[in-house]
Amino acid sequence: MASTQLETPRDPASPTDSRAAVDAALAAAASKLARLAQLDPLLIDVSLREPCFASPLGHTLQDKLALLSLAEEFGIQDRIVATLDYQYPDQIQVEDQFCLHLRNTGYDFRRSFAASSLGSFTGGSFVPHISMVKLVEYTIPNTLHEFVLLPDAGPRPSLAAITGSIAWLRQNLPGVDGAPGRIYVNVLDLVDAFLVDPDWACEVLTLLAQAPVDGISFEDDRGTFFPFQVGATVSAAKALLRPDQLVLFHAHTGNGMENASVIEALLNGASGYWGGLTRTSSTIGHASLADLIANLVRAGNPRMNARYRVERLLPVCDAMHRINIGEPAPDDWPITGHNAYREVLSDFRQRAGRPNDLPPQSIGGTYQFRIAPVGSDVPVVVGRVKEALGIDVGPDVAQRMILLMRSDLLAGVRIHYDEPPQLRELYLRALHP
Repeated sequence: MASTQLETPRDPASPTDSRAAVDAALAAAASKLARLAQLDPLLIDVSLREPCFASPLGHTLQDKLALLSLAEEFGIQDRIVATLDYQYPDQIQVEDQFCLHLRNTGYDFRRSFAASSLGSFTGGSFVPHISMVKLVEYTIPNTLHEFVLLPDAGPRPSLAAITGSIAWLRQNLPGVDGAPGRIYVNVLDLVDAFLVDPDWACEVLTLLAQAPVDGISFEDDRGTFFPFQVGATVSAAKALLRPDQLVLFHAHTGNGMENASVIEALLNGASGYWGGLTRTSSTIGHASLADLIANLVRAGNPRMNARYRVERLLPVCDAMHRINIGEPAPDDWPITGHNAYREVLSDFRQRAGRPNDLPPQSIGGTYQFRIAPVGSDVPVVVGRVKEALGIDVGPDVAQRMILLMRSDLLAGVRIHYDEPPQLRELYLRALHP
């Protein structure tokens, strides 16, 4: 039987070396936080389009006008007003109705975008995609001009189609105050392409670096990538593009890392992010502008409050979600969900002045309370009884209520104590021990 040899233990690091390693790790984190506090990202709002994609109700013209009013109230000026290249673009839809209404009523399109797709060459002549024609017809000067590098079916886009489309847009898009409109080329699957065929991805981005475009955008379209892969894609793209070209990002929910991916993209040099103010999106959600703005505020970034009405964030998001889905936002959504600021234990309260906390008052909300028989403490019970029943309850009664809930569980009884009728019954039981 072979003997087992124990590894010789390594000499421990000296206290001085260990403390130096600790200080270096903390300094690296502090440096990243300081960078977040100084960021000035380009934010493009897509609240007028993104939520309707998977909404069970869709959007009518009146819905879009109501959403536009809310977006303007919050203050983000750059916005995607329509996606003109998805699903039967040759048919007039609400997207077209909305753009025509804005055009005909004199809406200021200078900071508005619409999505468009590549044209093609037929018989040696360039033929613009119908979405490109609509951009000009609707007088929208800016576009996210999108394509995929690795289509599931059919050929990859030709370099000629890419350059031809850009040339046509530059020649035909209306200008903005005497300057050309903005063209951001949205390479939807750029992360996939770098992982699967990096030579092809580099060839296309090298081409775009020589083209008259303002930058590129890419997406985590399925929500499958890890933040470090997104960050690497930003760094790789920046290495290939001109210094004056921007790199933008958009992330859907899939693996639960969408908000972390946005932060990683920005820390790796992304110029901005586009998304809706609410999390509703074409998948099960996306990293919303509300999430990003709130997280930058918690990082100490002063530009968010200076540029946007952050104190209206929660009310605006709630109103938008009711339009999009016809009901309040899901209770357990982070930041904008109903339970995000309903305390279950007073230890969890976010307080001003503590690192990275974001009290709800700063984004237009107030603290509320919810009862959990195992988790809630006396301050939460006192708060919830006052909130739900309008009764001032003392700490002794609140403690008896907690012990009664736990006695019920010992007896195999489960009750939804947070609901006012059951809460009132629990309170009355505690009055007469």
